[in-house]
Amino acid sequence: GQLQASGGGLVQTGDSLRLSCATSGHTFSRGTMGWFRQAPGKEREFVASSCRGAYYADSVKGRFTISRDNAKTTMYLQISDLRPEDTAVYYCAADDRCFSVSSFYRQRSKYYYWGQGTQVTVSS
Repeated sequence: GQLQASGGGLVQTGDSLRLSCATSGHTFSRGTMGWFRQAPGKEREFVASSCRGAYYADSVKGRFTISRDNAKTTMYLQISDLRPEDTAVYYCAADDRCFSVSSFYRQRSKYYYWGQGTQVTVSS
């Protein structure tokens, strides 16, 4: 299975974006799909994920919303009120398992499939 992230760009503080992650060759209709991000010089960090419920990093709660289309072939991350600290490469990730342990959603090592990243740059 492949994941293809898109939708990033150069935006200003307060703007909104919608990132997409399209799947091909494999469906994750019953699995977990999520977003991570990596800022320059920092480790890749959890942003949001969903399967049995949606989970968000504290830093994005209330501003980011994760969703999937009805066919479960595309995942989205709606981002509002963008801030300079949101600048990062955003990666989509997936796994065939629907995690039953809430902490698993935040762990990079639990995801088997990864897409290439899409750059989000927020200017102040």
